[in-house]
Amino acid sequence: MDALVIGGTRNLGPGIVQELRERGFRVTVFHRGVTRAALPEDVETVHGDRAVEADLRRGLGSRSFDCVVDTTLYTGPEAAVAARVLAGRVGRYVMLSTGQVYLVRTGLTRPFREEDYEGPVMAAPEGADYGDWLYGVDKRAAEETLLGARELPVTVLRLPMVHSVRDHYQRIGAYLARLQDGGPILVPAGEEPQLRHLYGGDVVRCIGELEGGGAGLDRAYNLSQSEAPGLREFLAELARLVGAELRLVEVERERLEGAGLLLDCSPFSGRWMSALDNGRSRRELGARFTEWREYLPGLVEGLMAGVRAAPPRYGKRTAELALLSN
Repeated sequence: MDALVIGGTRNLGPGIVQELRERGFRVTVFHRGVTRAALPEDVETVHGDRAVEADLRRGLGSRSFDCVVDTTLYTGPEAAVAARVLAGRVGRYVMLSTGQVYLVRTGLTRPFREEDYEGPVMAAPEGADYGDWLYGVDKRAAEETLLGARELPVTVLRLPMVHSVRDHYQRIGAYLARLQDGGPILVPAGEEPQLRHLYGGDVVRCIGELEGGGAGLDRAYNLSQSEAPGLREFLAELARLVGAELRLVEVERERLEGAGLLLDCSPFSGRWMSALDNGRSRRELGARFTEWREYLPGLVEGLMAGVRAAPPRYGKRTAELALLSN
């Protein structure tokens, strides 16, 4: 059996590669060669830009694949390239999508269900929200292009915020760094985000189990943990796990945004954070989801073992503390 992973070097990618190998697949990884990853020696690596049709055709030749897992598909044109190159040559094409496809809809209430996808999309906002809006709109275009392609059996997996040791955004790492320095964590005043997130290991397992059967073709599924702890509850558990005191200071959102400190000071306080209903994936795919208190200890242990001296979201820490003294 042959599997192709497009992307495969960051966050969930290495875990997906390993899962497919353990299930007996010969794995090829197609990526740009920008991000280094410690992939097993028996994994074939092909370099190219997936958005360039000539690169994809040259890299894959006339090969067929029992499954393709696309971890880096972001736009309709990219999906059209993949569909043209791989139509008729794939047993199942798995696209990793996002809950942001619901956030650009109008009139929805959380948690979002797959049935909520159809309907009017909000107009493009101005200012800082534009990038997040465009991400959701582009992902919708990618999904629709793939699901509408001929001779391409597709399963779309929509993900909320995913937690893994390889998270290149280091969102939990940002909170851990602040707990370790003993100073306060700044959060928007009067807000209590509900964190209906997802453990990366559950995504990897779901993909592996998909390749063992024929369920879920030409359909989209939400993957998500079932619980939605509040931000303060989550941070209290994080502090307990590392033996630190949790010190929260509420600051008006407008002040944090004006100083350019969100979302560095509190990555889980973003306006564009989805919450997904996982009922369809549990019923039709048999998907299982790990409770957040169960996966958090191992995740924290892994993050602490690989912690950097200056996490990416820690660079403005001095400015955060200075804000409190003004």
